[in-house]
Amino acid sequence: MKLRRILAATTATAAMTVAGMAAAETMTIGITQNNVGVDSYQTTYEKAFIAAAEANADVEVVVLDAGGDVARQIAQMEDLIQQEVDAIIIWPTNGEAVIPAVRKAHQAGIPVVVTNSNIAEAGFPFVSTFSGPDNITQGARSAEIMCDRFKALGIENEAKVVHITGQPGYTTAIERAKGFNDRLPEVCPNVEQIDEQPGDWNREKSQQVMEAFLVKYDDIDGVYSGDDNMGVGAMNAAIAAGREGITFVGATNFAVGYEAMAAGTYWGSIYQSPVDDAEAALKSAIDLLNGEELPFLNYFDTPKITQDNMGDFTKPVF
Repeated sequence: MKLRRILAATTATAAMTVAGMAAAETMTIGITQNNVGVDSYQTTYEKAFIAAAEANADVEVVVLDAGGDVARQIAQMEDLIQQEVDAIIIWPTNGEAVIPAVRKAHQAGIPVVVTNSNIAEAGFPFVSTFSGPDNITQGARSAEIMCDRFKALGIENEAKVVHITGQPGYTTAIERAKGFNDRLPEVCPNVEQIDEQPGDWNREKSQQVMEAFLVKYDDIDGVYSGDDNMGVGAMNAAIAAGREGITFVGATNFAVGYEAMAAGTYWGSIYQSPVDDAEAALKSAIDLLNGEELPFLNYFDTPKITQDNMGDFTKPVF
């Protein structure tokens, strides 16, 4: 096993090549990620992806990170196409903007796996498979968690909710918001969502968004956040302001969310493993190169987790 760091020619961003032991038919798989430094989920995903590649002697991977910059990610796609990798995995920074780059890879005969967050529908013809969670279902399940909690508290006919979304233009943010916004009125028709603002997957920004909500609204019964990283930021703002009794629900359970659930200050979320996510993406690319047929939407399950059933789940590693 050897591990070699290189510099992406047109992106001025660090890349990593992980080469397996000598094999007769080594497949080279490139990945361009969204923004590894933004949260612990993406950091854990990258570590798990590299570990899975290192464990496979027939695989060499080129690992790139767009740093949240769509222009950089498009340049990284160009790099991978020029390197003539056998397959490309992309975690899109923007579901619309990356479509031309994905189309170019497809035209070059390189199968593309979209991981974690899908691209916009116009790009589907250029994608071999999507590997990741069903984000709309996650949002819907979060709405059900919140509604069930309101019913247990007896406030399902009067509760008011604020909503902190992920990064604008990011497919996961759009889909989780849609799932929540569509499902909540179906299960709790009298609950009112009074505001919705982006938290950009950032805990500090989400805390600031929540601080503004707390100033603007005297009555907030529930907060839905696109992931626990943002949700804990919102929770911290409420605790600091002395606003008790708010139900906090997220859509990807982080370690900090799990700990806050154990402490009784955070109600529930959706259980999703970045290790499963990374390993599924790499396996999808390998399966495609081995000639296997995969469904276009290759989802893995992400169940509900609340204070009531958290004992059935291990604490997330991110």
